[in-house]
Amino acid sequence: MKALTKKDRSPNIAPTNSDGSEIMAEEQIVSRKIVIHYTADNVDQPIICQLVKTHDLVFNILKARIFPKREGIIVLELSGNQRNFDNGIRFLKDKGLKVEPLSKSVNQNSDKCVHCGACTAFCPTDALSFEPGTRKVVFDPEKCNGCELCVSACPVRAMEVNIF
Repeated sequence: MKALTKKDRSPNIAPTNSDGSEIMAEEQIVSRKIVIHYTADNVDQPIICQLVKTHDLVFNILKARIFPKREGIIVLELSGNQRNFDNGIRFLKDKGLKVEPLSKSVNQNSDKCVHCGACTAFCPTDALSFEPGTRKVVFDPEKCNGCELCVSACPVRAMEVNIF
């Protein structure tokens, strides 16, 4: 599988074949950030290697905390066609891993947020930005990579990351 470019991952561009015809939904490239929870029983198995080889997926490790014979967590951006992606997620679950979208682990506490914008200056993926017109800070969990820079930048700790 070829390396994916930013254009390949853009949700606004309908992928096409070399003849200009639109690629079927199951052939379209998807890219999602996921959190995988390992158990002590399966942490020493080469599951990610098997995932990539058997399901033709590309991955980027965003964050990991894995120790021998203990529970572990890895945050990945996983990319491939929709069918392979779905089969890959099923493969991970069949191996006894808990898989969830990264967006479930990151939260903007709207009760605490004072919309000062300090977090926006540190966010490397533009997941935090000002809403035009209202000047309120908005959070797009699909852009977030879980780096946690926003947590330390926020003076009122309105950003919460619960990965580890």
